[in-house]
Amino acid sequence: MIGDPRGPFAATCPTRHLLDQVADKWSMLALIAIAVAPRRFNALKREIEGISQKVLTQTLRRLERNGLISRTVEPTVPVSVTYAITPLGRSLATMMEEVRIWSVANIGDVLAAQSGYDQRASVATTS
Repeated sequence: MIGDPRGPFAATCPTRHLLDQVADKWSMLALIAIAVAPRRFNALKREIEGISQKVLTQTLRRLERNGLISRTVEPTVPVSVTYAITPLGRSLATMMEEVRIWSVANIGDVLAAQSGYDQRASVATTS
């Protein structure tokens, strides 16, 4: 419910569904890539390593449905489709780019923390 003061912590809040859609890695990577410059489908597929055609299609549809990107069909042979950022999408992409920058800057510390945790967990399970 929109008026619920708990916001996305409430099961009925529509922002919970939106967060689920935009906070996944594929949505984040696609939105950041499109924010840099409009992209065609195959260019995005090449740029975002590991994403399947099906998942990219689903991701782009969700982003378009949520008003974060626009889709333009170009009357070429064969038909080509270009995806571009919308003003709403740009406001989100700016924040996502900060998360990307933070991730790159702090991956060493995160990997060290994971290693320490795994070592402690391994000792605890063998004791």
